[in-house]
Amino acid sequence: MKLSPLSKQIKSCWLVALVLGSSVALSACNSTPAPKIAEVAAVDTGSFSLPQYEQYQLANGLTVYLMPQKEVPLITIDAVVRAGSVNDILGGEARLTAKSLMLGAGGKTKAEIEQAVDFLGASLGSSAGKEGSYLSSDFMAKDLDVMLPIISSVLTSPDFDSKEFTKLKEREIAGLSQAKESPRSVIGRYFDKLIFADHAYGKPSSGNRDGLKKQDISRLKRFYQSYYQPQNTAITVVGDFDKAAMKAKLKQAFGQWEMLSQVSQPNLAVDLPELDRNRVLLVNKGDAIETTFLIGGKGVAYDNADLVGLTVVNTILGGRFTSWLNDELRVNAGLTYGARSAFIPYSKAGVFRISTFTKSDTTEAAIDLALETYSRLWEQGVDQATLDSAKAYVKGQFPPKYETNGQLAGLLTNMYLYGFDDSYINDFQAKVDGLTIAETKRLVSKYFPQDNLQYVLIGNADNIGTVAAKYGTVTQVDIKDIGFDVK
Repeated sequence: MKLSPLSKQIKSCWLVALVLGSSVALSACNSTPAPKIAEVAAVDTGSFSLPQYEQYQLANGLTVYLMPQKEVPLITIDAVVRAGSVNDILGGEARLTAKSLMLGAGGKTKAEIEQAVDFLGASLGSSAGKEGSYLSSDFMAKDLDVMLPIISSVLTSPDFDSKEFTKLKEREIAGLSQAKESPRSVIGRYFDKLIFADHAYGKPSSGNRDGLKKQDISRLKRFYQSYYQPQNTAITVVGDFDKAAMKAKLKQAFGQWEMLSQVSQPNLAVDLPELDRNRVLLVNKGDAIETTFLIGGKGVAYDNADLVGLTVVNTILGGRFTSWLNDELRVNAGLTYGARSAFIPYSKAGVFRISTFTKSDTTEAAIDLALETYSRLWEQGVDQATLDSAKAYVKGQFPPKYETNGQLAGLLTNMYLYGFDDSYINDFQAKVDGLTIAETKRLVSKYFPQDNLQYVLIGNADNIGTVAAKYGTVTQVDIKDIGFDVK
């Protein structure tokens, strides 16, 4: 749902999306006979630290995070359920279930919910990713008593309207075809499939056309009943509210949500495939005049103790506009409009990838220059001046990522989902300051994949097929093929 122009104007001053994926997950919630309260205060480290918040559980096992922020009269309420594409069977169950929450709930139709939210200039939306499903709402503090019952009913008693679901499924299927018209929007799905193969991390959250066609209301209801349970869910509330009053309202709104059974989750730490050779997935897009490519391999999980140091080193390689990759490929060679690199963490694994695009006839030059620039990490290393510049940049960029209600609520939900704690925030700048040249060498040697690199190239196979064969064993698929499988 869209915010009203007035609300957009108010929120544009301070609300931006959560950018940093470094989140954390607390230990799984268990049902408790009485609320267990843990007061967590910000630690004064002489640098940026997380604002004070409280974490506790309702008797039904629902985890709650409360973070009062009185600067503006707005409230963000987020919910996260430990259920994503890693839990899919056909493919797309998590995403469709999350989207279906908005199709009517608590006796109100989809249109009635949308009208009620829009009338307040508020927002309410749902989504799902690899490991989590999300419900998020922003509204004026004065409208809490109207919005909270809507949020509660959408999360705990969705109607799964069959007519609305039919239209949703049609839109999702059409969206898959549209997404493949833009290689940059789907190349990550191909890359994860190449890296993780049949492991759950290889499943795209979008599912595929065949899987979506087989989905029905009964399947989504089973998915909902299996995972949308209070002991598998966290609620975060950030904004202008009285803590005692909010606790009472949340108990009334969610306290009767029943735990139906124990939630069974896949063990994502096992059966992760090994990468034993250079491989190239060539995705033919016959009408392409440019090549979009990713190069990389395995990365790190969210709870890796070296994630902060890797953030700094990656900033040098490809994490900012003045990075090595962008300088060489864009500024110096003019081969692309931008080149990046990133560690993308999940709860038990992750990927590292270099990404860019170029004209078809400069594909080989761009890949070679990207690899040559990447090799500087080992052959040249990082000098002190470059390290100091990256450290200053990372420290300067860090606090603004956790300023707004939405950003802070997103951080807390990620903490629940992915398993890190306050120390990631409170110790971040100290860890950046402590990074040395010797430590960067250790990080490069241990974490940046140097051998058995994996490549995904999307472009006209007739034009770039010979080039692709230069970099490893080639598997070719067509972008019009169903899904993102590596045959």
